[in-house]
Amino acid sequence: MGGAVSTGEDNDELIDNLKDAQYIRSDLVEHAFRAIDRADYYLEEFRDSAYKDLAWRHGNIHLSAPCIYSEVMEALDLQPGLSFLNLGSGTGYLSTMVGLILGPFGVNHGVELHEDVMEYAYQKLDFFIKTNDSFDRFEFCEPSFVVGNCLEIALESRQYDRVYCGAGVQKEHEDYMKKLLKVGGILVLPLEEKLTKITRTGYNTWETRKIIAVSFAPLVLPKHRENGKPRAVSLPVMFELRSLQDLARINIRHILKKSSSGSLPLPRRNGLKRRNHFIQRREHRETPLLTNSYLFMSRLIPGPMDNNNNQSSTDNEDEDEDCRRVCEQQEENERRNEGSVLVIETPVNLLRERILSLPLPDPLKMYLLYYREK
Repeated sequence: MGGAVSTGEDNDELIDNLKDAQYIRSDLVEHAFRAIDRADYYLEEFRDSAYKDLAWRHGNIHLSAPCIYSEVMEALDLQPGLSFLNLGSGTGYLSTMVGLILGPFGVNHGVELHEDVMEYAYQKLDFFIKTNDSFDRFEFCEPSFVVGNCLEIALESRQYDRVYCGAGVQKEHEDYMKKLLKVGGILVLPLEEKLTKITRTGYNTWETRKIIAVSFAPLVLPKHRENGKPRAVSLPVMFELRSLQDLARINIRHILKKSSSGSLPLPRRNGLKRRNHFIQRREHRETPLLTNSYLFMSRLIPGPMDNNNNQSSTDNEDEDEDCRRVCEQQEENERRNEGSVLVIETPVNLLRERILSLPLPDPLKMYLLYYREK
């Protein structure tokens, strides 16, 4: 599933294409997508395919197409402090983007069928926390993953504000999924070949909206043990009691971010050369101007002579010169645009700089930085 937008040369251009195609419509979702490079969740030998609008699978590892994740993120209507459950959490790519929006006081849980995929997700999460400057630009809700079949969750144990299922759901499992939601909550899932948004408006009332046609692998049905009982999935703790030290760190980082002048810039990859999206837009806007120039040229070409026969050779020479100038200007514009590239500068990590400048012992600075070496 995918292929709705053209391939990007890097993560930023992929996001530009998703925005132009109206898959990404809100600033909040755009910032989350730009903060995490999709290629970081691919195996190294497949990174070249990361910016295509296509799903990718290798063994048990799977990523949905970017246009699908965009629609899911927009439909979830995420806000700071909400609780989120990802059924079929996979590589953790979606859960990590969601965590950037939920903030430090949200809840971010995932259930993954395959243990090797859960281990892969934790490796990618560790890589993000240690190396990505976006960790310092956002207040992050770190996801927690468990292994199990999402159809074996004890329904009476937990309800969430937002739930997403990343596998095809048949009609007989719809009510099961709905029971995972709090009143006022939103469930997004592929239901009978349609990406569907279900809002719980009351204890027994629901609103359903079909978003787009999709094709997902179906949910894997649970295998019962010899005693005939299903294997219950134990979800992570909903609200972990934080230490005073951890709360102080969250608050200090929040104050330092707010005191930084202006808003933090959107993250861009360092040292990448790519065709500037804005140049492409500018070229598109200039097309009418070039057309007007062409029309202007056509108006300079002499029409039929009037009966006075007073058209001079000087006028013809002037018109030829005007035509030549317009053509030369057009060629010069094309040459300029042909070689245009954008060299992306590394944005300064303002939060890190502020922490390192504080008159504090080095161990305390490292604690405030979550011991990130970069």
